[in-house]
Amino acid sequence: MLVSQILKSKSDDGVVTVPPGTTIARAAEVLSSRRIGAVVVSIDGKRLGGIISERDVVRELGRRGPGCMSETVDSIMTARVITCVRGDTADSVLQKMTDGRFRHIPVVEGDEMIGLISIGDVVKVRLMELTSEKDALEGMIKGF
Repeated sequence: MLVSQILKSKSDDGVVTVPPGTTIARAAEVLSSRRIGAVVVSIDGKRLGGIISERDVVRELGRRGPGCMSETVDSIMTARVITCVRGDTADSVLQKMTDGRFRHIPVVEGDEMIGLISIGDVVKVRLMELTSEKDALEGMIKGF
């Protein structure tokens, strides 16, 4: 399965972004209210500036306490973000996520972000593929 197919299977809410300079507290509110695990930091909602996840927020809270919440996302975001493209396979994206120990990956086309997929999105389509393969094999065995 390709990234393009994963994107089609998602509801089209677009990529949730916050501008640079947003406080960590505000980013945490966005994560909580949207019930998502990561938000992209972007000047214009198209160009990727960084990414901040729930884990980044919790890590900073544990390390520095609640005072960090008034600082900006720029101070804790991952600025060197690993990305993928529409033509990448689900397996290759899963491998990138596993190797990098992250759960969200922006999908880019040129310099613009066109989507964001989570490890849950990838696992969901892989399970669908496995179910389809299982059903096909059962049908061959049973003679359907």
